Amino acid sequence: MDDSSRSRHIADSLSRVYHVRMFIKHQERHRTHHIGWLRAAVLGANDGIVSTASLVVGVAASGASLKEILVAGIAGLVAGAMSMAAGEYVSVSSQSDTERADIEREKQELAADIEHERRELASIYAGRGLEPELARQVAEQLMAKNALEAHVRDELGISETAAAKPIQAAFTSAFTFSVGAALPLAVIPVAPTAYLIPLVCLTSLTFLAFLGGLAAHTGGASIMKGASRVTFWGMLAMALTAGAGALFGGHS
Repeated sequence: MDDSSRSRHIADSLSRVYHVRMFIKHQERHRTHHIGWLRAAVLGANDGIVSTASLVVGVAASGASLKEILVAGIAGLVAGAMSMAAGEYVSVSSQSDTERADIEREKQELAADIEHERRELASIYAGRGLEPELARQVAEQLMAKNALEAHVRDELGISETAAAKPIQAAFTSAFTFSVGAALPLAVIPVAPTAYLIPLVCLTSLTFLAFLGGLAAHTGGASIMKGASRVTFWGMLAMALTAGAGALFGGHS
């Protein structure tokens, strides 16, 4: 193969690699693009429904008045939303700190020995199935454009869609918790006192099943499995809290 043919072969190979990468990236966006906000949203709304409904059922089972039940539920909403926001912020901030430290170390390694980093990147591509010569060409092309971005993406596995965003996670969790918690609270003013517990349980489990199915559908998983598992844990939480309320409320 002469030099001209070899150059065309390499160019065609690079073009195919580029289009495959773009195709994979496009496909991943259907699912992974939602992971960051979906995780925080599902966790927040699910916890809001389960914790607030369980609190309402537990307080109602203790024999408390309607006003006391509502006050307890609202207090639970506010406290839970703040707890979710603080927890998510601390957790995701720790992840973000780790990512920044890894990126800074990668900058230093590129400045100290860029040739070693080029070989390292080429070995990553070769490990994914490219021929060694083609892997070297791809590494050179990508590092010529943006060496740090190439290493952050392909060596560290940090991408724009997967990067930690503490503020976004905190606000999403607090908001979705509040929305979830508001659902069982909305039942209290309209439910007859005698049927408050079964109505709160029924509506909350319905909300949980819908939420679990929606999250599973968005993530590409089984809708039935997603709905059933969150419903099971919601039933268990409400049953245990109702038992505790009845037990301790009966001795007050």
